[in-house]
Order: sequence, then C-alpha cells, then structure tokens
Amino acid sequence: MDATVNQEVVIAIEGVLDRTQVPKWDREVARRLQGLDRSGELRLDLSRVERMDSAGAAFCEVLRRRQERQGGRLVLVAASQAAMEALSVFRVRTEAALPSRPAPGFFERVGEKAAQAFEEVVTALVLVADTLYHTATGVFARRQRVHAASIVEQMVRIGLESFGIVGLISLLVGLTVALQSAYQLRQFGANIFIADLIGVAMTREMGPLMTAILLAGRSGASIAAEIATMTITEEVDALKVMGINPVRFLVVPRFLAISLTQPLLTMMADALGILGGFFIAVLYLELGARAFYDQLISALVVKDILTGLVKSVSFAWIIVFIASHRGFRVRGGAEGVGLATTSSVVQSIFAVIAADAFFSLLFYFGD
Repeated sequence: MDATVNQEVVIAIEGVLDRTQVPKWDREVARRLQGLDRSGELRLDLSRVERMDSAGAAFCEVLRRRQERQGGRLVLVAASQAAMEALSVFRVRTEAALPSRPAPGFFERVGEKAAQAFEEVVTALVLVADTLYHTATGVFARRQRVHAASIVEQMVRIGLESFGIVGLISLLVGLTVALQSAYQLRQFGANIFIADLIGVAMTREMGPLMTAILLAGRSGASIAAEIATMTITEEVDALKVMGINPVRFLVVPRFLAISLTQPLLTMMADALGILGGFFIAVLYLELGARAFYDQLISALVVKDILTGLVKSVSFAWIIVFIASHRGFRVRGGAEGVGLATTSSVVQSIFAVIAADAFFSLLFYFGD
C-alpha cells in the first residue's frame, strides 16, 4: 500500500522481494508514482518484507539512483532482518520503521472483511461471465475458436486419468452402503429392496457426489496449482501482453473438458456402485441375479439418472470456477501456490456439498 505522510510519499513492500518478484514490484512502484512529484522524498517501507535477495537489494539501489536523477531522495525503512541483511551488500543506510498504525477497531475489521468478501464475489462473477462468454464465442465464432487439441488434452487429464480412482472408490462405496443396509433389511425379510436402495442412492446421490469430491481433490487442485504457478511466474501477464485472453486460453478448455467428462465419470461411478451392491445382494443376501436386475429396473426411473447428471454438470462448473479463481488470485511465491491449491480444494468440496443439499431439497419438493 502507499500513502502520503507530511508531503512524503510512502510505499510499503510486503512479502517476497527476490529476483522473481522484482519486475512486478518495479512496475508496481512506477504505477504508484505515476503523476506524483518525483522531486520530493520517497520512503520505501521494507519492514514487512519476509524474504529478500541481492536482486531485491539491487532494485532498491537502482530506485535510489533513479530518484536522485530526478532531484528527489529515497529513504529506505527496513525493520525486517531479511531486508537488512540483503541491503548490507550495497551498504545502504536504512532508517527505523515508520510508527505502526493503531490496531483497527471492531467495526473497521468487519468493514474490511466485508469489502474483501465483496471484491472476491465480484471477481468470481466476472470470471464466470468471461468463461461463459468465451465458451460461447469459442463454439460459434470461427476467429475465436478454442483449439480442439487443448480440450482433448484436458479431457484426458481430467477424465481418463481419473477413471481408475473414481471407479475403485465407487465400487467400494457401493459395497459398503449395500453391506450396511443389508444387515437391517435382512431382519425384516426385505432383502429384495436392496436393489431399490443401492440403485436410487447411487444414481441420485452417491455417484455424482463422490465423483465431484474426488475430482475436486484431484483435478481441481491441479487446475488451481497450474494457474497459480503461471500467475506467480508472470506467464499470465505475458499472455495479456501478447493479446491473448487468459480466461479463453486457460479456463475455457478446462471448463469444456470437465463439463464433458464429469457426467461420463458419474455414469461410470453409478454403474460400479450398483455392481458393488449386486455383489452384496448375491453373496450375502443370497438373492438371484435375475431378481436383483428386475427389482432394479422397476425401481429406477429416468428422472433418477437425469438428476444425477444435472448434479454432476453443476458440480463440475463449481470445481473449475473455484479452482481457476483461486489460481488467478494467488499472491506471493511458492507458499502462495500451496495456499491457493489448499483453499481451492476446501472451498470446492464445501461448495459441492452445499450445492448437493440444495439440489436434494429442490428435487425432493419437486417430486
């Protein structure tokens, strides 16, 4: 952040100031000084710098010389040990840190959190709108068409490579749900209804939910980490400089890929979950295979399958939007990438479960 104290310009640098972050901070300082009188005193506050190398120290020295050429003066305020050690390479004199601001009050903290939340929501909505717009233009506009090779590549990474883990987990979930239910049904002589239970549960609820949770932890984390790394290494800025929209280039192929593969994975999860229930019905409840099949067909309706597919597409969009949003909003270095990936997975799983509860209520009262 920057401010003016007694007609002196104060610029505070936070986090990391190393060779990977110096170009970003150089542009940021130039932007903040644009339109200001450069002949005065510029105070560079380094008290909150967590890591700094010789490139950061050289940046401060270059900034000092640039300021002196324009008739001004640069004063470095370095309270952090990392900044002082790096600046000692050039024997740069530093002053004590600026007096810290008083701790914000309760209402100030609430207002700041509310403003941050509002900014996050607006940024996320803009990302959603941009993705939908570029998806539509990529499908119908020839000049802005999304490359099919990019979509196929993402379909392989998101869908095909997730086939094994999703299939195995779905089979085990079907076995577990059927086994726990069979114990109760057997006491009432209602063994045949195991087909109804496992069929409806997998198609309407467990299939799409388990698939979404697994993809949120696997593909969602991958999307967030890739975009966050590109943001940190300024590859996203490079795309903008070349006139390429980052959303169209990075998000749209992943959006289309997960929209196509998530329903297919969900149907596969439904089938394997029902297969797990079939094993329990035949081996534990001693039902005939034909009896299980007939009961399953009579219990399932088209609406059950469509409900699961609608959920799966909605969950896919939630995962890709949250992962992309966290990737573009990353701050810092490698630690920021890890935090963005973690928050993407946690927020995606929470949003998927919340959306599942909403859809369950919607379809329940709609029956």
